[in-house]
Amino acid sequence: MSLNQILLIGRAGTDPEMRYTPSGTPVTNFRLAVSNNRRDQNGEWTEDTEWFTVTAWERQAESVNQYLAKGRRVFVDGRLSTRQYTSNSGEARTSLEVKAFRVVFLDSQSGESAGADAPPGAQSYSPGSSGASGSDAPATSNPTEDVEELPW
Repeated sequence: MSLNQILLIGRAGTDPEMRYTPSGTPVTNFRLAVSNNRRDQNGEWTEDTEWFTVTAWERQAESVNQYLAKGRRVFVDGRLSTRQYTSNSGEARTSLEVKAFRVVFLDSQSGESAGADAPPGAQSYSPGSSGASGSDAPATSNPTEDVEELPW
């Protein structure tokens, strides 16, 4: 058995960028900043920030592109993958990316806690999930409930 899963909560460091594959499949990328506060050797608080490139596909890509904006808090459940590419200077490079299974928006588009004024479908979408009617529409839920259902 093997497992490749990463759970992240952070802030979008960029607005999402959506494009389409040659076959017409939507794909959206954005940068995610995950910060950790800790005390340094002098006892003063310092903040460490890790940056991740997150990729969402299909309907989730469309939802992320529509509702995510730079600065918004977001939960990402996904897997790590590496990508090989050649830089502009011709050097072989490797990039570590997160392929998102699930993206949950933790605040409203204005950066406040999401509430009744949040757009329908903006809180959560998980590939393969469906609403109560069994339709292909993104699942919606109360964002507070989503946070309480996180596995920790």
